[in-house]
Amino acid sequence: MDESTVRERLRTVEDPELGDDIVSLGLVNDVTVSDDGSVTIDLALGAPYSPTETQIAGKVREVLAEDGVDPELSASIAGRDDTNGDIVLPNVKNVIAVASGKGGVGKSTLSVNLAAGLADRGARVGLFDADIYGPNVPRMVDADEPPMATEDETLIPPEKYGVKLMSMAFLLGEDDPVIWRGPMVHKVITQLTEDVEWGHLDYLVVDLPPGTGDTQLTMLQTMPVTGSVIVTTPQDVALDDARKGLQMFARHDTVVLGIAENMATFVCPDCGGEHDIFGAGGGSAFAESHDLPFLASIPLDPQVREGGDEGKPTVLDDDSETGEAFRELTASVANNTGIVHRRAVSESVQDRTPPAETDHQ
Repeated sequence: MDESTVRERLRTVEDPELGDDIVSLGLVNDVTVSDDGSVTIDLALGAPYSPTETQIAGKVREVLAEDGVDPELSASIAGRDDTNGDIVLPNVKNVIAVASGKGGVGKSTLSVNLAAGLADRGARVGLFDADIYGPNVPRMVDADEPPMATEDETLIPPEKYGVKLMSMAFLLGEDDPVIWRGPMVHKVITQLTEDVEWGHLDYLVVDLPPGTGDTQLTMLQTMPVTGSVIVTTPQDVALDDARKGLQMFARHDTVVLGIAENMATFVCPDCGGEHDIFGAGGGSAFAESHDLPFLASIPLDPQVREGGDEGKPTVLDDDSETGEAFRELTASVANNTGIVHRRAVSESVQDRTPPAETDHQ
């Protein structure tokens, strides 16, 4: 089997979300066939452990298995995965910002469950609690071990549930308020990202403070954000504020991966009745009206509050319907992250492809 034969086989592998085969889309970076018949393939897949990209890789193995070939697969995105010491977070494949237009919608809860869910799928994950005015992520994962400092004065983040953690809460007293002006915010955000030994990560989830202030602007101006998740509740007031967050990311040309609706239907544990305490369907309608993906609807469930207080992310509860909703959210975020990268690769390939020649009569 030679390279051209391998590529012909790969033309039968479809990208279900981009609607064409992976060769035509330019998602096959390289094919190497060794003298001993072994095959190595590098694919332009950018969201490790996303369901769709796992499916694509599995299909590649399947079509080549028909010829008795078990390929060695790797994944890289040209430009992004070329390690460069001059860029911020060179070893982090994807930075996912979790934002909301207002407080009280459960943004930190969603960030914690998203990070833990990605790690549970097998990804290398970090969680940066950038809500410097009200950092509470350590409590929500029951992490009381502070980061360790190296001789070079960098920080080694503690780890919980397979997630590397960094938060202002580690550096403050338990009851110390944070009263800072913009320049101080910029400085601490920069230090808590660049001076932390994150190592190689597939995803860095950033829990932003609510609103559209200094922290958000600092992050968007200094960090290579892959995409954002906007959290809202079904009620109109929250949706009004979500629009502000949407406009902020649009002004900075940041992709919005989708809308997550939190605190949706409450199921009474005593009578089994369903109650839409904060309204119904607002998140999905907001996503549809702005032509954005709707990631998931998370029920209003006491288990989520208990998990946050006890440091046990609900996404890890295999027997919980709310846990399943968080797992759906995790899969959607990973899938949409992959779409961002694969679509960019495909469009880049198309831009470099000369137009077909036509005969003039």
